[in-house]
Amino acid sequence: MTFFSELPAWLTAALWSIAAIVLSVVATYVFGVIFRVVGRGRPWSTMFRARMRSPLFFLLLVILLWIVSWGLPEPIPPLTQTFRIALILTAAWAVGSAAIFTADLALSRYALDGSDGWQARRARTQFQIVRRLMIAATIIVAVGAALLTFPGVQAVGAAVLASAGVVSVIAGLAAQSTLSNVFAGMQLAFSGSVRLEDVVVVQGEWGYIEEITLTYVVVRIWDERRLVMPSTYFTQQSYENWTRHSTDILGTVFFDLDWGVDIPRMREELDRILANTELWDGEAASLRVTETTGGYVQVRALVSAADSFSMFDLTRTVREEMLLWLQKHNPAGLPRTRIQAIDRDGESFPRTKAVSTRTVPIATGDEVDTRTLSIPITPAERDVLNDERDLSVGEHPLDH
Repeated sequence: MTFFSELPAWLTAALWSIAAIVLSVVATYVFGVIFRVVGRGRPWSTMFRARMRSPLFFLLLVILLWIVSWGLPEPIPPLTQTFRIALILTAAWAVGSAAIFTADLALSRYALDGSDGWQARRARTQFQIVRRLMIAATIIVAVGAALLTFPGVQAVGAAVLASAGVVSVIAGLAAQSTLSNVFAGMQLAFSGSVRLEDVVVVQGEWGYIEEITLTYVVVRIWDERRLVMPSTYFTQQSYENWTRHSTDILGTVFFDLDWGVDIPRMREELDRILANTELWDGEAASLRVTETTGGYVQVRALVSAADSFSMFDLTRTVREEMLLWLQKHNPAGLPRTRIQAIDRDGESFPRTKAVSTRTVPIATGDEVDTRTLSIPITPAERDVLNDERDLSVGEHPLDH
């Protein structure tokens, strides 16, 4: 100690600061070794060490450095204020990390792809929402506590608390849309109407629920696009949920065919197609005629699959294979339109009235073409021709 007392104050503080850093590193390492031995390599111990190592290191370092600052000859208010704020923030970081570790430990019990049932997917959705709420609450409390360490902010805080009613009304009106999405997100998390990895049809788009936040929901469409919807959409609009209680799903394929289709052979072909594909789960398969109107026979193929993604491929496989079979083995069943003409006895139809024509030569220059042209005769010309015809066949008056 005599050695340190003979050194300048700033050098002594620097040496003690280096010692605090070394002690923090050693303490963090010892902490990791202890949990590695206690956990015996279990996943929870690995998660805890990975999550808590950094927060505990900085929290211990801030505490030790603040203690070192007490040994300075004169207190430095800005330095003291800095350590106070750093202690609040690092403590909030450690508390938030512990809360996140608890949520992650609960989530680790379930499969990430949601294949362990709708109840597990519901739990994962709820834990993720709770985790975000805890993080938000921790940040708000930490920032508020840090600001309250300033004397001026304390006075402002008292005034704000006095007018909290007016402020809350104004804030509620200004952020009505945002708050409605926040409450809708909490409702989605705890009502179970939609969960992570649920298969939904939203606005005609088929996809998976990829993420549920407090304000919006992300739908991963089958072609890898992302459809971002506000949380209020799923509480105010209708949508299809294909995995509400189970991932098993039935699918249908419709065919509009001709009356010459061979239904028994078509049913045998469906059985063959399903037997040769791994997409079918073997639970349901049938082929029935559902409609016989409009000049066509509507045939419905009903199939089942373990999940919606398999069903998406299975229905298209059945449609394609059945189309190829119809073209090759049952062309009479392909859709066609028939037109039949029927002669009815005693039924007469109006005929086109003949038009009288006359033939005239075609003049080309100085010569007369041997070709002729037939043109319609006007009513006046028809009367003159009729009079000439009567004189040619009648008796001439000079004969008497």
